[in-house]
Amino acid sequence: MAVGAHRSGADGPGAGGPEAGAPQSPDSAVEAVFRIESARIIAAVARIVRDVGIAEELAQDALVAALERWPESGVPEKPGAWLMATARNRAVDLVRRRETYARKLAEVGRTLEDVPPPDTANITGIGAGADDIDDDLLRLIFTSCHPVLSTEARIALTLRLLGGLTTDEIARAFLAPEATVAQRIVRAKRSLAKAGVPFEVPYGAERAQRLSSVLEVIYLIFNEGYSATAGDDWVRPGLCEDALRLARVLSGLMDEEPEVHALAALLELQASRMPARTGPDGEPVLLADQNRSRWNQLLVRRGFAALTRAGAPGRPPGPYVLQAAIAACHARARTYEETDWTAIASLYGQLVALTPSPVVELNRAVAVSMAEGPAAALRLVDALADEPALKGYHLLPSVRGDLLARLGRTEEARSEFERAAALTRNARERLFLLDRAARL
Repeated sequence: MAVGAHRSGADGPGAGGPEAGAPQSPDSAVEAVFRIESARIIAAVARIVRDVGIAEELAQDALVAALERWPESGVPEKPGAWLMATARNRAVDLVRRRETYARKLAEVGRTLEDVPPPDTANITGIGAGADDIDDDLLRLIFTSCHPVLSTEARIALTLRLLGGLTTDEIARAFLAPEATVAQRIVRAKRSLAKAGVPFEVPYGAERAQRLSSVLEVIYLIFNEGYSATAGDDWVRPGLCEDALRLARVLSGLMDEEPEVHALAALLELQASRMPARTGPDGEPVLLADQNRSRWNQLLVRRGFAALTRAGAPGRPPGPYVLQAAIAACHARARTYEETDWTAIASLYGQLVALTPSPVVELNRAVAVSMAEGPAAALRLVDALADEPALKGYHLLPSVRGDLLARLGRTEEARSEFERAAALTRNARERLFLLDRAARL
């Protein structure tokens, strides 16, 4: 996509990976298994203790236990199951120590027999079926993205609990001080506990509200990786992979939700372009200049398949269905010139009507410029000049500069590109915009 609304991997946790791989050293095995299984472990433990903060601490305790024991005893046949059983046992012990069964029943409205501790005589089992684990993971996703938290807190907590990233990794990804990110995560856990947010998947109107929050968080994580807001790198593939993995996990857990599949489709199709989005030195490459033979066709096929699953007969398309359809138009075109810009402009029109936004309107103007010419698009862009939401938004003068250049108004175009370069916080993008100004 050209601008902001679509500045915009690895599969989710499963039976593969370290469980079935070649022999590893104990320390590397612990790290690899925990990275893959941590979200499921935290989710299963949170079902017992009803607190994601405590659940994460108990999961970390299991990790420490593995680091202490595996070098001596060797890596278990099923290391993920070992970590799960250890964490669940400690959770049950904690509940028994802290409160009586009766008091715990009054607090969470369930019996511990509903969550039986694993059989320590058979440590290869995890004491719960696959469906239970999936249900727990879904609860964790909805809890981490609860609207009681700020967007920044939701992103940090989601990457921590579901992405398996360390605080340092999250800080580096978003160019924030590690102490700030750590504090953000701690406050998020406290806010969830203080607000008494239940560890559950909501239903009805609340579910729709919470699902939109979940999808937004995953979308924002991907967008930051697809076109970094600040820093020296134009793209951060690791963030795109984390978001794509989360979208795939969610689509596997919520098969009946069209927008979930649509988000997965959008991210698959957008991620397919990643190999062609940067040049040899990491410089940005615009969509028109990309070598489409470098687009990942496996991701394209996965995107089309997810978009098919997003189809809901009799239901109007949601915002992610429309955005995925736009991405599909680009993916179907063998060349930039073959792109169906009329269809894309129409889809953007539907998106603006569904979710009015000056950023989406700016994207529509780009499509209109290709379908009807730069003059028609310039009128749309100029109408956005006084939008408060676009004040300081570097892509507004960038798009305007491109339209002016195509109209032959080079002096004005140069000024717009220079203004856009002054507004962006991404070093690569700044150089790119200044180069466009200089070439005019």
